[in-house]
Order: sequence, then structure tokens, then C-alpha cells
Amino acid sequence: MTEHTIVALASLIALILAVTTHEAAHGFMAKMFGDRTAEMMGRMTFNPLSHIDLMGTVLLPGILYLTNAPFLFGYAKPVPVNFSNLRPRRLGEILVAFAGPGVNFLLAFISAVLLHINPTQETFGNDVLVRSVMINIVLGVFNLLPILPLDGGRILNGLLPRQLAEQYSRSEPYGMFILLGLLLLPNLIGFNLLAAILKPFINLVFGLILAAAGIH
Repeated sequence: MTEHTIVALASLIALILAVTTHEAAHGFMAKMFGDRTAEMMGRMTFNPLSHIDLMGTVLLPGILYLTNAPFLFGYAKPVPVNFSNLRPRRLGEILVAFAGPGVNFLLAFISAVLLHINPTQETFGNDVLVRSVMINIVLGVFNLLPILPLDGGRILNGLLPRQLAEQYSRSEPYGMFILLGLLLLPNLIGFNLLAAILKPFINLVFGLILAAAGIH
């Protein structure tokens, strides 16, 4: 295989593991707070086939990779959560939302530790670990954007006073259009606003995880 093919395959494997674990984490946390919707629908699993979305897990990252985008990310089919079943609801909503990005940061740390243990061996496994560090960090930071229906929007909605939360929740139908606009904006104005917003936070988390893993 060519180097380009190896990088692409390693990135795809790392991305599938990242989004699968991200969605499964939402389901496990929801069950801890009393909602078994994901479990009953067979979505509380680490089986990638239960979570893969053709557009978000395959086509979108493929397009970003082929167009040399500054970062690679994707998404899976959202795990169903009935927030009215969560007890306590507001704390449950916050922690269920954070579980996805949180497990991505954990996976990035574990990948970095494994690279630190065996840093010089040039194997396909190490290629996957390298991609896993960056993809999990990007996915975690991206999902913490305070835009519904992203996890950051769910967290903010759980933190806001009830009246403000109700008003903020009305923005959810427009969230995907906002994100799509941010993704298409570079082609319209020649400036990648989304990358400019995310890059400082990605670099911060990247530095913290590498330092925690003992990589200097």
C-alpha cells in the first residue's frame, strides 16, 4: 500500500472507533441516570455497525481528507436519549452530553500513552494511534461547541436557568444549518472561521494530553 492509502485507512479506523465510542458513552451514561432508551434500541454497544452513518462517518471525513481540510472529523447516528427519564434531569443532561467528548479525550490520552510506551516502532498500529490522538481531540472539541444539537449545546442548555434554557432550546432546528454554514464559509469568503475558533482549543487539549501522557 502507498503511504497515502495507509494514512487514509488508519484515519478511517481511528475515526470509526472514535465516533462509535462517543455514541456508546452517551448511552451508558444515560442508563446510569435512569434512561434505558439506547439499551432497548440496541444502541448501547461498541459495535460500529450500530452507530455508523454513511454521510457522517464515511463520506464527510472522506471529503475533508481529499480536500486537505485543516482537521478531520465526522459523526455517527446519535444515540436516542429520553431526557425526561433522567434523574436528576439537569445534571443527567449535562453528564450524558459530556460523556461523548469526555470519552474521546480519554481515548486520545490512552492512544498517546501507548505511543509513549512504544514511540519508535513503525507499524500500522502506531499509525492508527497517531491518528486516534488527533481525531479524538478534534471530535471532542468540535462537539463541545455551544450549538444545539451538539453536546456543547446540551451542556449549556443544562447549565442555563430554566427560562433561558427554554429559549435557547428553540435554536436546535437551526443548529445543523449553522454548522453547515461554518463548514461552507471558507469557500465563500476565503477564511476558515470554524478552524480559527477550534484551533486554539484543539492545541490546548493536545498539549495537555501529551503532557499527561509524558510526551514532551
